[in-house]
Amino acid sequence: MLTALLPVLLAYGAASLSGIIFGRRAQVVVYGLSALAAAATALAAARFLAAGAAPESALLPLGLPWIGAHFRIDSLSAFFLFVIGLAATLISVYALDYGKHDAEAGRVLPFYPAFLAGMTLVPIAADAFSFLVCWEGMSVASWLLVLATHRQAETRNAAFLYLVMASLGVGALLLAFGLLAGGQGDYSFAAMHGAALDRWRSGLCFVLILIGTGSKAGMVPLHVWLPPAHASAPSHVSALMSGVMTKVALYGFIRLAFDLAGPAPWWWGAVVLLLGGVTALLGVLYAVMQHDLKRLLAYHTVENIGIVVIGLGLALAFRADGLALLGALALAAALLHVFNHAMFKSLLFLGSGAVLVATHERDMEHLGGLIHPMPVTAFVFLIGAVAISALLPFNGFVSEWLTFQAIINGALLPQWLLKFAVPVVGAMLALAAALAAVCFVKVFGTVFLGRARRPAAAEAKEVSALMLAPMAGFAAICTLVGVVPQSILGLVRPVAASLIPGGPGIELSDWPWLAPLGPDHSSYSGIVILLAVTFLTALSVLVIHRFASDRLRRSAPWDCGFPDPRPETQYTASSFAQPIRRIFGSIAFAATERIDMPGPGETRPAAIEVSLSDPVWEGIYAPTARLVGLLSERLNLLQFQTIRRYLSLMFAALVLLLLIVAVSQ
Repeated sequence: MLTALLPVLLAYGAASLSGIIFGRRAQVVVYGLSALAAAATALAAARFLAAGAAPESALLPLGLPWIGAHFRIDSLSAFFLFVIGLAATLISVYALDYGKHDAEAGRVLPFYPAFLAGMTLVPIAADAFSFLVCWEGMSVASWLLVLATHRQAETRNAAFLYLVMASLGVGALLLAFGLLAGGQGDYSFAAMHGAALDRWRSGLCFVLILIGTGSKAGMVPLHVWLPPAHASAPSHVSALMSGVMTKVALYGFIRLAFDLAGPAPWWWGAVVLLLGGVTALLGVLYAVMQHDLKRLLAYHTVENIGIVVIGLGLALAFRADGLALLGALALAAALLHVFNHAMFKSLLFLGSGAVLVATHERDMEHLGGLIHPMPVTAFVFLIGAVAISALLPFNGFVSEWLTFQAIINGALLPQWLLKFAVPVVGAMLALAAALAAVCFVKVFGTVFLGRARRPAAAEAKEVSALMLAPMAGFAAICTLVGVVPQSILGLVRPVAASLIPGGPGIELSDWPWLAPLGPDHSSYSGIVILLAVTFLTALSVLVIHRFASDRLRRSAPWDCGFPDPRPETQYTASSFAQPIRRIFGSIAFAATERIDMPGPGETRPAAIEVSLSDPVWEGIYAPTARLVGLLSERLNLLQFQTIRRYLSLMFAALVLLLLIVAVSQ
């Protein structure tokens, strides 16, 4: 498997070099080689998992002196390589045509293959130095891709914030690896595996792991960089960042927390579980308020990361209490949602890119009626919207259903904190799922239904077949996994078995039924549900046409007796969001309203102004930025001192260090 990845990395290198040398002229070469390399990665990883192959290791004479660069692939690495490769293949094919419409394609091409190469190397890196170098390579390449449209102030601000948060994350990971390695000087994962840390070092290591991987994945409150960065990047890059890169961050968390850090205490699971619930709920609440289509999708990435983290928290708690079967179920649900989110979120971002190409608009208030000029895009986008809303019979439902199966069995956990926390998080997850459905009713209704609100939407045309085919591929995967989830769960089972040892793996049961806890517990059959829905739909159509009329009639919609053909009379994105804002606005968004209502006889129009803010930003990041700015201004005086004062400062620092050494002894 490791040998098979060598030509993949060489292909990425050749594609990146072509982009540097030839610029836009190398577009077909760059994206074509990237698609082939990603497809080879997905195929090799799927074969590795299906065959149940033993882990493979390699040591290269690179990296730190006398240590080298360690690389290793096991079932966990292979699963994430499969997700990365499959999503990147379809996205790269989409980019073959989308890149023609990208004004800054020359700035994207050199770094796109480098980004894919970084994401491919992170799961197989097997020592701290190699892992961090590949992690930073992935971060820097994605940062440069975000900066492709650097002429816009919004993009520059988003890229700066991303760089700051990425630096925070890698610093935390560096310290976490230092704690895991201890004083032995061996930074290979094999030496760190099952590190025996005392209580306070274990707790500190856990916090650092959460900060390091959570900042890249987009966990609340470390999510602030994600929506602006993902919204500013080109659409195919946004699909990679939201659909794939965040999964690499989750891989980092699983590798460190489940594998390297040794047996985790139960309270790790409690913390992760609560963070996941808050992340899922706040992510979808923020998404409902958005009018920018790409920013809305980015906030939904935060929500779905929360869903995965809920599963990981349950898995940690079940494993700590010896409930191996339930731990395997929770971990399998989390990994399945990793795959599902990569599929439907990539589909939705590619759909937003198609809308952007056709209309040059991202603001949903300027769209509408696109189902008529763009019927194929509307259809595949609808499949993605239904899948992310966890509705039957698509893949999003299956992974959330498995997560709820684990939550229902949370009463078996012995700790009272978990007995209370698990139902609360379950309620938060249920609310998040309902709000996701509300949000995508708003998205599809505002963007594709109704009447065009701007000339650009009225004049839109369907995108090319080369852009539609990858979206259709993602839609087919969302449908297939929803109907036959065993097709992916078979690849997940060896991962759960390796990380949750000591118990049986999840049950797949006989096709077409999925009964993860055995035949005596809840079961699911996508085939049965699909057939039932199809039969009932056909029966309804038959009854309507038999007893009503078989003629298709068109007329103007009912307008309450006040005919007004203007598009402004339709429901807007703000209209859909208003009930949610009224309920949650004061808590989640610090929302305020100012209403200007003219008095009797006044002819001026009424006006309403709504102000929303992010309490996490206002409460944590804005004060921190002000404090850093204040300290920087004060410390800046140190640059303009005399030699005498510099010598005095050095002497004071030396005395302070000697005092620290004396006290420590």
